[in-house]
Amino acid sequence: MRVHALLFDVFGTVVDWRGSVVRAGQRLGRGRPWDIDWGEFADLWRREGYLEPTAQIARGERPWERVDVLHRRKLDELVVRFGLAGLSEAETGDFNQVWRRLDPWPDVVQGLHRLRKRFLVAPLSNGDFALLTNMAKHAGLPWDCIVSTELFKRFKPDPQVYRDAVDLLGLDINATMMVSAHPRDLEGARSAGRRAAYIDRPLEFGPASRPKTTPGSPYEVSAADLADLADKLGA
Repeated sequence: MRVHALLFDVFGTVVDWRGSVVRAGQRLGRGRPWDIDWGEFADLWRREGYLEPTAQIARGERPWERVDVLHRRKLDELVVRFGLAGLSEAETGDFNQVWRRLDPWPDVVQGLHRLRKRFLVAPLSNGDFALLTNMAKHAGLPWDCIVSTELFKRFKPDPQVYRDAVDLLGLDINATMMVSAHPRDLEGARSAGRRAAYIDRPLEFGPASRPKTTPGSPYEVSAADLADLADKLGA
């Protein structure tokens, strides 16, 4: 069956979350007597404030909460852990909103425009609906619509999320492809019967990132970036 829709993971696949958080932290720290490793800060915020709690929720180990809430709870802890003295409530709240202002990888906007000529393109992200909407506005992401797992009160890689997203769009699951830089995400999609496209993002976790997959991985498509994906899908 022909693919009609491409649903994209966002954090790390479409936007450079780590680099964006590092740059925002550096701006926040200007003129302040802090000595912060913003890369370490970003990694901890991502892992402990997003990856770990959403995985626990996906496994049914804790109740569902919005990602904005998870991010803010961890940020409050990191402010103390890293000694970010002197931050006002307004500054802390604004810093938490950096996740709504993440910058896209250089290939993304043009690549999405190419793909959109042939396919329906939309995110399928654990990010909140408002977060994804604001991010798209900031980054110029030309989505046809926004599919947030908030609509289902579940988190990827729960297989039901992928099925619910396809139902929401009124498509056959075989006519959709999940596009992600994360094998765990793609494995979840394939367990629900969806096709999978892997995008290589070697710098997602900074210069010391380790490869997340290897040549010969079992996905229908593996691409270096969205331009390469468009070439391989004939867009």
